Amino acid sequence: MQGLGLLLGVGALYYSTILPDALRLGLSAAFPAIMVGARWLRPAALSCPVRIVAVTALAVWYVTDPPRNDRIWAGEYAVPADAWRVGDVVHVHNVRNFRYHRTETDYTPAWYDATYDLTRLDSVDMVTSYWAGEAIAHVFLSFGFSDGQHLAVSIETRRQARFPYSTIAGFFHHYELFYVTADERDLIGVRTDIRRERVYLYRLDIAPEVRERLFLSYVGAIHDIIYRPVWYNTLTDNCTTGILARAGARLRYRFDWRVILSGHTAAMAYDMDLLGPYDRSRYPGFAAVHDASRIHRARDAVIDPGYSAAIRADLPPPEGPGRADMH
Repeated sequence: MQGLGLLLGVGALYYSTILPDALRLGLSAAFPAIMVGARWLRPAALSCPVRIVAVTALAVWYVTDPPRNDRIWAGEYAVPADAWRVGDVVHVHNVRNFRYHRTETDYTPAWYDATYDLTRLDSVDMVTSYWAGEAIAHVFLSFGFSDGQHLAVSIETRRQARFPYSTIAGFFHHYELFYVTADERDLIGVRTDIRRERVYLYRLDIAPEVRERLFLSYVGAIHDIIYRPVWYNTLTDNCTTGILARAGARLRYRFDWRVILSGHTAAMAYDMDLLGPYDRSRYPGFAAVHDASRIHRARDAVIDPGYSAAIRADLPPPEGPGRADMH
C-alpha cells in the first residue's frame, strides 16, 4: 500500500502542470527521496512525522491545484467554442472546421459561427472510433437537424503544446477537460479519412424531448467551462462518463465496467435499448448492428460539403419514434 501511495505521489508531481519543467521534475524526484530516506533519520521517531508532513503537503497542493484556461495549448485546442440559447435558437461561436491534408498534424485551422434551430433537432448519433484493439474507443455525439446541419461534440483532454499525449497523464491533474465543438468534416473526417481509424456511427433511439434536453446540457457545459475550467480525469470525468452524465443515465450505468473499457460503450447502449430501432430480422443482435454501423471510406474519398450525407449512405435506417427517457 505504501508503494502504491508513493507511485501516485510521484505520478501527481511528474504529470503536473508545474512550471518550470526543472521544478516539476525536481519535485517528482524529491518526493520519493524524502519518503524513502526518512527511514534513516535519527532519532528514528522523526521518520513518521517527516513522511506525514510530506504527504500532507502533497495532498494539500493537489486538491488546491486549480484548472486553468490560460495555458499555451496545442493548436486543435487553442480556441474554445461558446454556446448560448435565445428562444428556440442556439448560437455557437467557434465551431471548429480544420481542413486536414496528409496527416492529422498537417491542417489548415478554421472556425465558423453557426445557429441551430431547436425545433429542427431530429437526431442524435453516437460515434465510436477505434485505433487499437476492441477494448478502447473514443466516444462522442453528433446532433443532427432537419435542415441538414450537424454539430459534433467530443469531450476530450485539452493538451498543452509543451506536452505529448499520454494516457497515464489522464489519471492526474495534467489535462483540463475540453469540449471539441466541431463540424463533422473535422471531428469525424480526421478519424475516417486521415487517421484511418475504425469508426462506427449509431443512431440513438431517444424521444424528441430527451434529444433537446441532451443538446441543451451540452450547450450549458460548453458555455460554463469557459468561465469555470475543470480537470479531465480518465476514471471519473472522461469522454464516456461525460455523455452519461449529460444524458442523466442511472448511476448503475455510469459505474458500468464498459465506461472504462469504452470500446464496449455501444454494446452498453444497446443493452439500455438506446440504439435504433433496427429491423431485428436483418440485425438480430448487437454484433450485426455493430458491423452494419461501420463507416467505410474509399482511399480517394474527399471530405467535401456532402461528407455528412456520404458517411450515412450505407448505414442502417435512421431512428424511429424514440423511447420515453434515457433513465
